[in-house]
Parts: sequence; structure tokens; C-alpha cells
Amino acid sequence: MGLTSKLDKLKLISHHDHDSSSSIDKSVDHSKSTNADNPENSDDIDEVDNEGQSILMGIISQLRPGCDLTKITLPTFILEKKSMLERITNFFLIPDILFQANNTEDPLERFILMLKWYLASWHIAPKAVKKPLNPVLGEFFSCYWDLPSDDQAFYIAEQTSHHPPKSSYFYMVPEQKIRVDGVIIPRSKFLGNSSAAIMEGWGHVTLGKRDEVYIMNQPNVYVRGILFGKMRTELGDHMYVKCPKNEYEADIEFKTKGFISGTYDAIEGIVKSTASSEHLFSISGKWNDVMEIKDLKTGKKEVLFDTKETVTRKLSVRPLAEQFDHESRKLWKPTIDALSNRDHETATEEKFKVENDQRIRAKKRTEDGVDFHPKFFRPVGPEEESISDLEYILYKNLDLNSTPEELKKHILDIAPILPGQHFEDKYQIPAFEKNHS
Repeated sequence: MGLTSKLDKLKLISHHDHDSSSSIDKSVDHSKSTNADNPENSDDIDEVDNEGQSILMGIISQLRPGCDLTKITLPTFILEKKSMLERITNFFLIPDILFQANNTEDPLERFILMLKWYLASWHIAPKAVKKPLNPVLGEFFSCYWDLPSDDQAFYIAEQTSHHPPKSSYFYMVPEQKIRVDGVIIPRSKFLGNSSAAIMEGWGHVTLGKRDEVYIMNQPNVYVRGILFGKMRTELGDHMYVKCPKNEYEADIEFKTKGFISGTYDAIEGIVKSTASSEHLFSISGKWNDVMEIKDLKTGKKEVLFDTKETVTRKLSVRPLAEQFDHESRKLWKPTIDALSNRDHETATEEKFKVENDQRIRAKKRTEDGVDFHPKFFRPVGPEEESISDLEYILYKNLDLNSTPEELKKHILDIAPILPGQHFEDKYQIPAFEKNHS
């Protein structure tokens, strides 16, 4: 199949995305309603009021260019009402494109769809400048999706390290034989009138039906206007998507606006064959608006993804009454409730309680000579070179050759995910002990 016909086929798939949204059930929301259930959603409001200004001035006195922002308590008015462990689920709110890739025969078309899926999620974020809550060590979050055709997707994430912060996550759709493993390691720096979150860590997406692994990283996040001017968020630097088996690679640059020229939110990149080094497609546009793809052999350009047509599938979680104390939504509920009410004094107090409890636990471990071990993830062994960049992996071995029913059973053995799932003492056992039992 020629490259032009590939683009034509991708265009039809894109139209199918849009047309199918009209028949999607209540579990599906358009991205605009995903970001805010009502106009007063505090995640969509920039709040630098008199109280915020005084807190901000106190922080400014501590700042030096290049300093590590994880050592500084940030004001609650810039906090999103969710933990980073839950924020990661943004990657999985548009699964239809991922499923289309999984069911596409041509390797190059499949790669382009995988790139499209990954690029599609970056615009799902609060309208205001907000950062997710920093997870505490041992915090975890689990959720699930009820999808069409009786498919289900499951997600588990755990904070596996505190210094530096490392968020390990796992996602699987048993019926599709799709598995995602990853780690996010944000390193924050103060840069003057900006802050930077250098997003280290990699994700591995395994398409079990294809025996393919797609390896990808993230762009960095910059917040401009901390000291003066209007605050806004930019994504910057390079993001890579690679498929070693099929020998395709994408290099996408998220461009930050220059002082004099340039525009906000632009991306520019290429898709190439790593076997021949031939550039096959170019990517351009804006990551929060319209992204286009151009066939470099024919010059034909098409829309790769239009964020205005985004359709998302909402996640579900167990009721708070069934959650453990260190599950994200229960752990941060008083803080989140205060943020919802824009009560920053209470939010600050409640956030301090959670963080102070972490300090007490860390001190106790030091006094007792005890190391922390995650409950659901184990360290990657030295012999596991192909996944060494993940650092941690789910402790239970899941064979994608198993039936969907077997995979689902094994996933639900790992952590409580579904409502009414029976509590078992083994959930409290560290992963390394369960892995060797």
C-alpha cells in the first residue's frame, strides 16, 4: 500500500472517530466537560488573590535559579484536585484510537495511529495553571473503565519512590491484549520567572495481538509568569515514540514561544524508518488544537487529530467507604474538598497533615532500620534489560497469551479495583514478598 493511500485510510479512520461519538453512551464525555463539570470548577480558575500573593511572596524569598522546587511548599491555589497518580489516567481517556491501532493490519498505519493516540491526550488538562498533588510514598490509585462490547480496562498506580519522586503505573485491557507499563519522574526547577518540570521516565505500550512494544517518553512542562505577567503552561522539548520491532520512530518537538517570535503550543516533528533513516511523514500544528500529518513522498497533508472533536471515556473508582487510607482520593479528600470550595487556608492545613504524616513515617523507618517496599510494584531486575527504563514493574507476571478471563482474574488478585471487591490481607504485603511467595 502506498503512503498516499495510507493517509486516505487514516483520514477515514479519523472520520469514523468523529461519527461514532454520536452513538456513545453516558459514560462518554466531550473533553470540555471532562475539564469542568460546571463553570465554577476551581481547576479552571486562576487564583492569585491577596492571600495567594502573600503566600507567593513568601515562596519567592526562598527561590534561587536552578533550585529544586520539590523542597518548597507551593501555594494551594495552583493545585489541581487530583493526585499525579490519577492525573496519569489522562493518557487512557481516549482509548478508541488505541483500539483502532491494535486492530490495524499495516505496521506503518498502526504506528501513525499509536502516535495519534499519544498526541491526542496532552490537551486534557485544567484550563487554569494547575499542577497535580504530589503523591506521598506508598500512595496508590486504582480505577476501571466499562467500555463498549463488554470490554473493561483496569489501572493501578503507586508512588514507588519519594526522593526522587517516582510514580509507577499499569493499565490493561484484557479483551484487547493491550498492556501499558510506565514510570513518571518529574524533576522540578526554578528558572527565574518560570518553573520547569523535567519529565523523566518512559512508558511501554504492548500490543499483545501484534507482539509489539511502543516505547515513549514525555515533553517537559513549563509554567511561565510566576513572578510577573500572566501565568500560563507550555509543553516543551522532544517527545519520542519508537517501535523497535517495526523499526519506526517519531521525534516530536513541542516548541516553546520565543521572547520576540514564535507562537504558543506548536509542535513539529517527523516519522522515520530507523532501518533506512528515510523520513516518511512530518507532523505540525498545535497540541491543544489541530495537528496535521504530511506525506513527504507525495506532499499530501491531512488532519491527524482535531482536539475539538475529542471524545473521552470517564473512569470509575470504588466508593470512598471501600478505599484504603492511602488511596489517592481518600487520602487527599479533605484537601480536595477545601480546594473545591476555594478555601485555601483549610487546603493548606489538610495538605500539611498528609505531608507531615509522611515525614513521621519516614523518620520511624529510619529509626527502625526498615526500608520502604511498594505493595504492587517490584524493582526491575538487572537481567531485565528490555524494561530497565521502567525501574519498577507490576509484581505479578501477566501472560498476554492467557484468556481475557484469566487476565482479569489475575489483575483483580493484585489490588482492589472494582466496587465490592473483597479486602484481602495480602494487599498489605510488600510486592517483593508476594513476588517470591
